[in-house]
Amino acid sequence: MTEQRHWVNEAWQQIVQKIDRTSKRIGANFPHASENGEYVLAEPHWWTAAFWPGLLWLLYRDTQDDGLKQLAEKCEEKLDAVQNDYYRLDHDMGFMWILTSVAQYNLLGSEDSKRRALIAANLLMGRFNVNGNFIRAWNPWNEGEDNSGIAIIDCLLNLPLLYWASEETGDPRFKGVSKKHADTVLEHFIRSDGSVHHIVRFNPESGEMLEAMGGQGYGPDSAWSRGTAWAIYGLTLSYHYTGDTNYLETAKRVAHFFVSHLPEDFVPDWDFRLPANVDTPKDSSAGAIAACGLLLLAEKVTAAESPIYQRAGEKILESLYRNYGDWEGSEEGLILHGTSHFPQGKYTNNPLIYGDYYFVEGLARLKGYKELFW
Repeated sequence: MTEQRHWVNEAWQQIVQKIDRTSKRIGANFPHASENGEYVLAEPHWWTAAFWPGLLWLLYRDTQDDGLKQLAEKCEEKLDAVQNDYYRLDHDMGFMWILTSVAQYNLLGSEDSKRRALIAANLLMGRFNVNGNFIRAWNPWNEGEDNSGIAIIDCLLNLPLLYWASEETGDPRFKGVSKKHADTVLEHFIRSDGSVHHIVRFNPESGEMLEAMGGQGYGPDSAWSRGTAWAIYGLTLSYHYTGDTNYLETAKRVAHFFVSHLPEDFVPDWDFRLPANVDTPKDSSAGAIAACGLLLLAEKVTAAESPIYQRAGEKILESLYRNYGDWEGSEEGLILHGTSHFPQGKYTNNPLIYGDYYFVEGLARLKGYKELFW
């Protein structure tokens, strides 16, 4: 047994044991961020709703634990009310129904799950702005607000719902919308050095790009690490589904920027480009997301290039396990020191459910599970 295999299996067993404990309190609900050792449960319409059931499906695939399966199924059923309500749906339908309905359909062949995912895919495709070739991110947060021209880097991880729908139905429209949005990301979100804009505002009528915005990073010219991680994984997934080498080459450029800016422990700071006097908390969730992207990227590049990305992904995950994991304490989260929204002061040193999810997904890939939910 190699040293790598030893720590991966050791980490997996720690995860299985901990989720067995925490699932008894969390149940079929929607944890978001941990506060004072316990996950705060969010409303089911929140964008992070599917990461907990997605994590349960990852473990069920390995353990065949029927209790985890039942919790994941109940979470998916609760999202029916969100889908039927319609008004709170935004571009994060990809996150929400990939890790619930697509995951269950792929694992168990549920026709109800397939139907839910196809409805979500149609609704997501309906957010596509044909003038600017982008998927609109959000609905107005407050009365009178106009964000009809807003697109964000995170949406790259919603696109696999559309790619999946094209493959499942044979209808090329879903894939066509995904590619047009991904092409807009290449043109307007990725800087020449591989760093990434979080938010870009377009004129929704003309499609003209108006401005790049700082969003959850420090500012418009900074380099928010989680946005960089979304880009690595999202662009690699677009290459996976399309074979378009523009996505692959850009994913490599972003990956080089990300890895070259990692500190000694391989877990990124919240933002890679900050003034010297600004606090730089860690964001373990950005590390976990990037690790998943790097491991997939290692499978898509040439054999000569592959070890660069494979080693980086493994080092991030091992550091998260050894230096950030909470295995014996009373904390419900798996990995510590996530930063949700530093500019707003929201959960700036907390376990985050999406960090936990991607950490488990990355370990599952190292265990040999290559099938993607995405």
